[in-house]
Amino acid sequence: MRLLITGGMGFIGSNFILYMMKKYPEYHVYNLDLLTYAAHRDNVSEVENLSNYHFIQGDILNESLLSVIFGEGIDAVVHFAAESHVDRSIEDPLRFVRTNIQGTNTLLKVAMRHDVKRFVQISTDEVYGSLGQMGYFTETTSLAPNSPYSASKAGADMLVRAYYHTYNFPAMITRCSNNYGPNQFPEKLIPLSILKVLNDQRVPLYGDGLNVRDWLYVEDHCNAIDLVLHGGTPGEVYNVGGNNEYTNIEIIRCILAELGKTESLIHYVKDRPGHDRRYAIDASKIRNELGWKQSTPFEKGIKKTIQWYVNHEQWLRKIVEGSHRGNGLDPIGGDHC
Repeated sequence: MRLLITGGMGFIGSNFILYMMKKYPEYHVYNLDLLTYAAHRDNVSEVENLSNYHFIQGDILNESLLSVIFGEGIDAVVHFAAESHVDRSIEDPLRFVRTNIQGTNTLLKVAMRHDVKRFVQISTDEVYGSLGQMGYFTETTSLAPNSPYSASKAGADMLVRAYYHTYNFPAMITRCSNNYGPNQFPEKLIPLSILKVLNDQRVPLYGDGLNVRDWLYVEDHCNAIDLVLHGGTPGEVYNVGGNNEYTNIEIIRCILAELGKTESLIHYVKDRPGHDRRYAIDASKIRNELGWKQSTPFEKGIKKTIQWYVNHEQWLRKIVEGSHRGNGLDPIGGDHC
């Protein structure tokens, strides 16, 4: 298989490349990434010298470049490339519209023109909006995005749906809960908190800290995407969740305890506009239809994640230095993948 992965230098995309190239060493993997602030080439250093790995720096909005790439005989696409940080979307919504909606449309158009056999859109549970204290998001839950980021992802999902229903294009959508694990840029809740605690800095926490998220270890997510890519039904949506619900303050307290620090480092800050209160995923469809199951309990996954950051200080240093050169490391941290 010749597999195009967009956004493969980012957090989930890079983990997916490493996962796929280990599991399917015969595949040719093409990684298209613009190398924006949250992407890092070191994320895929394990495979960058392999003959069946191909990196292309470029934009999914560049139709001419996409035509050249698809001319290589691409069989399938897994589309990660997106602007994903909620706070940044509040400051600059148009950037999210361009990348997440217009970019997805350009990619779909060129992929369809080249008769791609499988297309997986990687989306988010944030498109469903906010839950109350009870219940779960299912694949039939109405979309009700509350931030420019989630609205742009919902728009992209609707385009994918439209290409399937209008053109019979073989596209599928996955919607995941919050991912955590190695390689995540330290603007999101878990890596930012780890970075702050390692430097004995105050850890910012929105509002009362009681917003609830469902946490999914990134390798378990990669396994789910693999199953959808190879066995999912075109036109379908698959929710991927970890059944690991924790409040944001519980996450930070866990990190503090693991690193031997006190709660005096917690710094409450003004809540973010449109901050959804709770997300929780019902993943029974992908379990029942494709046999997926998560294999990493949160207690194990968070320890592995913290230790990874402790062991990769050089990676962290490069990221922080890069942000200080103009990329802008966010001082608060978003809460989604």
